Amino acid sequence: MYDGLVFARLVIRFAAALIGIAAGILICGAVLPRFSITASAIVWATLLFWLIHLVVQLFALRVLVHEPSIALAGLLALASTIVSLIIVNLIVSGLTIRGISTYVFATVIIWITTSIGDIIGRRVVQARRRERQSR
Repeated sequence: MYDGLVFARLVIRFAAALIGIAAGILICGAVLPRFSITASAIVWATLLFWLIHLVVQLFALRVLVHEPSIALAGLLALASTIVSLIIVNLIVSGLTIRGISTYVFATVIIWITTSIGDIIGRRVVQARRRERQSR
């Protein structure tokens, strides 16, 4: 039973992360004139962004951060978001980002939507935990 609970938590967090990333990419495509993405590129960009973002954050946490803080975590999240966005733009055909200001705004938008997705994912996991404990 414990393995099933861990798996369910991972699935919820994974789904929330992907939804947050996809929402950010879609919002960027809708509101930033120099950010364009095709329908098929949304799927690839979302999956690749998630993977790169995870690797960059893990690398940065292991190598660069010796005493983490909330401010440093936020800065790290922004930095890993822009690095991920640059790499995804280089790899995924159908995604075009032009201009430094577009990168900056896209980074902030995607950072916000992934943060919201993470918060929602955590709350869903916590609500399921409270529900299980009350039975």
